Amino acid sequence: AFYRDLLGLEVRADVKYEGMRWTTVGPKAQPDVNIVLEPPLADPNASPADRHVMKEMLAKGFLRGVNFSTLDCDATFEHIRAGGGEVLQEPMDQAYGVRDCAFRDPSGNMIRFSQPKA
Repeated sequence: AFYRDLLGLEVRADVKYEGMRWTTVGPKAQPDVNIVLEPPLADPNASPADRHVMKEMLAKGFLRGVNFSTLDCDATFEHIRAGGGEVLQEPMDQAYGVRDCAFRDPSGNMIRFSQPKA
């Protein structure tokens, strides 16, 4: 729902297989761009210790998610915040030439939006 309803991506596949599940989404205007989403702790081969470490890394923001480009970082930020997105970073100008903001998706992944500076 987060990626579909809040970010406006279309669902292209929703696969359930042997106790696992992954969903493919992408921008409607770019049918050749796909993002595969899977629960970060769903690997059936992960040990309980591995799952514990992954959960801690997610909570601290060490596992990177996905970066999107946007034409208006501030408007994107307000839209996602108003829709209930968990804010990690409000819009700010970066020394490397972009204005960006960041959120956490419902699974704990970081989602960053960048706008090139004019």
